[in-house]
Amino acid sequence: MLKRRQITVVVFSQLLLALFASSHSYAIPAFSRQYGTSCSTCHVDFPKLNDFGKAFKDAGFKFPKDDETFIKIPPVMLGSPAQKELWPHTIWPGSIPGLPPIGLRFNTFFQVTSNNRNNFNAQLAPGTVGPFIPRTDFQPGFFSIFTAGNFGSGIAFWVDDDISVSGANANGGLGDAYLRFVNLGRFLKLPTDSLTLKVGQFELELPFTQARSYDISPYDIYSQANIGAVNPLYPQQFVNNSFTLAGPGRGVELSGGHHYGGYRYAIAIVDQNTSGTPPTNYPNVPSGTGGNSGGVGFFSDSNFKDLYGRLAYRFNLERDPASRHEVQAAGATGPRDHTYLTLGSYYFYGRSVQRAQGSLSNTTTPTIVLTARELFYRLGGDFDFNYRKLDIYGLYMYGHDNDIVPFIPAGFTFPNRFISGSPATFSGGFIQADYLLYPWMMTIMRWDRVSSTADFLNGIGASASTPPPTPFFSPFNSVRNRFTPGVQFLIHANIKASFEYQVRPKQVVYNPGTTVQLVSPFRTNTATAALEFVY
Repeated sequence: MLKRRQITVVVFSQLLLALFASSHSYAIPAFSRQYGTSCSTCHVDFPKLNDFGKAFKDAGFKFPKDDETFIKIPPVMLGSPAQKELWPHTIWPGSIPGLPPIGLRFNTFFQVTSNNRNNFNAQLAPGTVGPFIPRTDFQPGFFSIFTAGNFGSGIAFWVDDDISVSGANANGGLGDAYLRFVNLGRFLKLPTDSLTLKVGQFELELPFTQARSYDISPYDIYSQANIGAVNPLYPQQFVNNSFTLAGPGRGVELSGGHHYGGYRYAIAIVDQNTSGTPPTNYPNVPSGTGGNSGGVGFFSDSNFKDLYGRLAYRFNLERDPASRHEVQAAGATGPRDHTYLTLGSYYFYGRSVQRAQGSLSNTTTPTIVLTARELFYRLGGDFDFNYRKLDIYGLYMYGHDNDIVPFIPAGFTFPNRFISGSPATFSGGFIQADYLLYPWMMTIMRWDRVSSTADFLNGIGASASTPPPTPFFSPFNSVRNRFTPGVQFLIHANIKASFEYQVRPKQVVYNPGTTVQLVSPFRTNTATAALEFVY
């Protein structure tokens, strides 16, 4: 537990490095070249989309109306239109963009951490040297390449890849990569845009995107894994599920409706992404003799597909009926975003897999492999209210993991079966407000909140009035509250400077196994500045 607490404090203090690996904020300047228009046509503060940008995305990266009249670089036709009349005796004609739709993005960061950032060293044994967190850091972020467009016939594509992260090519990797077949419902005589198919690797249809977030720091609830707390009050919790909603899914997604008004639904079937680092023994496994031997491994179960669903409705609140039903509202200075209220819900259902060395007889050598498949779900609701230059939005999430515990009978060294235990749960969410002071300047205020027993065990969010974070006292959940004010400036439509000040959750350091605090409760607050461009 001591080592876990040290690692957790370090991770919180070095949160900026994790940001580089979890926040892909992409705009598509290739579309500006293709249509001869500014990034601000689709973006408020890139990559935040305005209503026209949402309609452009829904239409398969095309203008929602009269696309051919606006495009400045015509696509290359892959066949003659007359071939449609000869199909299936010839290939159906398609197209590719007239110019390679390639974009690049780079960002860099500067961080200042509070003076008490190394307080966790107080619990180290004399003569032990722990990790050191510097006061200030310069750090490169992503260098990324991305491409997107339309192949004709309503077939859109997207691929993005991080060539390097934090200056290291080995840290890079594939982000989203998919084909999207838009408005398939037309073949079934369904209403327009009621059925679309996406195939590949992609971010789930979350209420608010993490992969293309414009904030410097990620949403804490999206990055929350579920780790069971083992102690006498919960002796049978044995959950170590690394799944988070921040990660991409691999599979297929059916969706319909629009992001800029009316209903929106999505149903995804994806492979599991629940691998994690297991414990090396069985802590507090219920047994007749107290045996705690053996090893456990966690990995994805490719024979089971996880399910995700989302349903939302956006009410456009413009008084003028004509304006209310258009892609954008009308105003004295031209088109603008609607005044709207969106209400939605979402649900994820999956299972995490754990295997344990076991034996069917009393032996010191494991003879079988026990496999447990623990079902879990994540569910929540969300809202988004926009009035002219003010946008207020947020969501709530509840996480629940069933618990199946290795059981060691009396006289046995290894478990011979699994039994049901107490489920592991967490909850939380965030609320954020954005205000556009000028077309080039946006202020931000966000409150993140996560409640998790595992955090309490690691001394996150605790205080002097609560029991110390030892394995013997954990009756309460811990609450992590983070407040993050920020401001962003568009130097040009494709160059942005950002600043955040993160008021981090309170942490405590106890003398292990005692109620003695080694240092007063503290926060490792950080100030982060970022500069980025897309090309």
